[in-house]
Amino acid sequence: MQVTSLSLEAFTEMDYWAVEKYNLSIQLMMENAGLQLARLIAKKATETSVITIGVGNGNNGGGGLVAARRLAAWGFNVNLDLVVPITKDLPKAQLERALLFGAKEGVPETTNIWVDAYLGFSQRLPLSDAFVKSIELANASSAFRISLDIPVGISKDGELLGFRANQVMTLAAPKIILEKLPNVVDVYVADLGIPKAVYDHFNIAMPNFSENQLIAL
Repeated sequence: MQVTSLSLEAFTEMDYWAVEKYNLSIQLMMENAGLQLARLIAKKATETSVITIGVGNGNNGGGGLVAARRLAAWGFNVNLDLVVPITKDLPKAQLERALLFGAKEGVPETTNIWVDAYLGFSQRLPLSDAFVKSIELANASSAFRISLDIPVGISKDGELLGFRANQVMTLAAPKIILEKLPNVVDVYVADLGIPKAVYDHFNIAMPNFSENQLIAL
């Protein structure tokens, strides 16, 4: 079965429908996204890997913080690039948990895996100077780079003007904006917990998450 790619606008509508009609909370989807992201990162990491996860003050950042908590619980060296103050309730609660589990604030001198959970599909260009600084630091490093949902700073035609990801883990369904990424970028789609009835409502083929909750595209 071919999986349908969505525009960001269509995904926003689908996400909203799932929340409103099926009582699928943002927090639950954040937990699902963060767990799948942690699994993807762990596949690339070794016991000695230094992992930096960049987060913003939104739901995408919250997903990154869930991943940080999971990875820290598994014994990995996890660091948090907090670009802006985390003040919203859900990301703030996830930050507190991640720190309790052993994640550390700040960007280390050397990073092996750099994760972009800075901004999600609602990001707007141009980016603020604070985000630009973090992206430049990440791109200049030798780290393997992974983006959550869509890379921060991506152009409307899929050009990687911002974070130059080696892997992208997008949520629930592929996104049209990712179709023009260079072939060297590996793209995965992860189960967000949205029920099949929502996919059916929007006439979208649901990825076969029953076999694998993290599917390579």
